[in-house]
Amino acid sequence: MNILDARVRLPQHFREARIGDMRNEYVAQYDAVLQVRSTIEKTLDDLIQEMKESGVDHAIMHAEYEFGEDGDALNEALAKVISAHTELFSGFGTISMEHFRPMRAVQQVSRIRELGFLGVNIQPAFFEMPIDDRKLYPVYAKAAELGLAVAIHTGINYSMIHPIRNEHPLLLDQVACDFPELTLIACHGGWPWVPEMVAVARKHPNVLMDLGGLSPRYLGVLGAGWEMMYRLANNLLQDQILFATDWPVFPLKRAIAEWKELSIKPEVLEKVLGSNAKALYSKIKAEVKKNDNT
Repeated sequence: MNILDARVRLPQHFREARIGDMRNEYVAQYDAVLQVRSTIEKTLDDLIQEMKESGVDHAIMHAEYEFGEDGDALNEALAKVISAHTELFSGFGTISMEHFRPMRAVQQVSRIRELGFLGVNIQPAFFEMPIDDRKLYPVYAKAAELGLAVAIHTGINYSMIHPIRNEHPLLLDQVACDFPELTLIACHGGWPWVPEMVAVARKHPNVLMDLGGLSPRYLGVLGAGWEMMYRLANNLLQDQILFATDWPVFPLKRAIAEWKELSIKPEVLEKVLGSNAKALYSKIKAEVKKNDNT
């Protein structure tokens, strides 16, 4: 089985903001829940070794913008990683969210396309913006025009200073209604609003979900809040779920093992662990090629 991790993070040593520079209000609760301080300094070599040991053939690396870093610098750093390891990595670039300016963001999306990335990663709730904020519409429009996907943080965040209401998956419904051509990826699967997330995905085939940053075994735990998604993963949603780890937040080998322990049909498990991401990759490449020819 070919395994593709649909979302790993650009390693910290390629970024400007080190763990000591991050806002304490942000880090404290994340560390309490996810123990980020013990993993945040993992290197690219660590990731490559984990991929070899776990049997992950390819990973899509995201330049996630969370702490006011230089979005352009993140994209260029990601491009260097991918150019040195084209067989292992593809990329999702990012835009500068702090002091957000729509036209600057549109230019960054164009640069993301020039760099050969597959899409754009945004986390608007970390900058007091809801997913359907109209200031983001030029970004969605440009991504749709260029055939790029947009990955968006949904569901709970563990920051003590950013309300989670801005990450409700129902906000994706409005964006998907306004941009039916655009592929949207709900990172983290929208928990705790799983029924709403499922409803949006059932309504919009172009809305995919990755479950990175969480333990897959909880999908099968009664009362954990994933019951509806777990039930429909075997049938109606089987083409819309992407395997992701949010590395270094969650270890690759453990995530794969927990997916395999769930009561998922073998043919569906193959889709989740690789085929769905490969289909997304092929779709984006086809859209980009079509746009290049018009």
